[in-house]
Amino acid sequence: MPPQIIIDADACPKTVLAIVQQTCNRFGLAWLTVASLEHNISSQHHIVVDNAAQEADIQIINLTRRGDIVVTQDWGLAAVILAKGAAAISPWGKIYRESTIDFMLEEREIKARHRRAGGRTKGPRKRTAEDDRHFARQLKKLIEEVI
Repeated sequence: MPPQIIIDADACPKTVLAIVQQTCNRFGLAWLTVASLEHNISSQHHIVVDNAAQEADIQIINLTRRGDIVVTQDWGLAAVILAKGAAAISPWGKIYRESTIDFMLEEREIKARHRRAGGRTKGPRKRTAEDDRHFARQLKKLIEEVI
């Protein structure tokens, strides 16, 4: 069964959604988006979930099969997806790997502790056209790895 691409659309840039759609059409793959009620996603392949915490993540986990690809910024969700035998990529083109996900989760926890103690961390920089091109290249690479 060919992989499907599932997008955690709660915080996914619209350009990334368009790139996934174009890439899936080129490869003949199914794709779908999952987001809470608060997000206005216009797609025939969209699943709306409640606004409860982690509702979209739980739906994505339930939909993901071995060999699928999930697009998400959430490192915790990526870790669960990898454990299910699926692949994960960030909207910035970072392919999550089993060999590095533990380090990433540890880094996330250190930054969260820093913020809870009153510290500040930098947010993401403004997205550029080069970021979109990088994501498209990395998504194509990941699809070729999975197929």
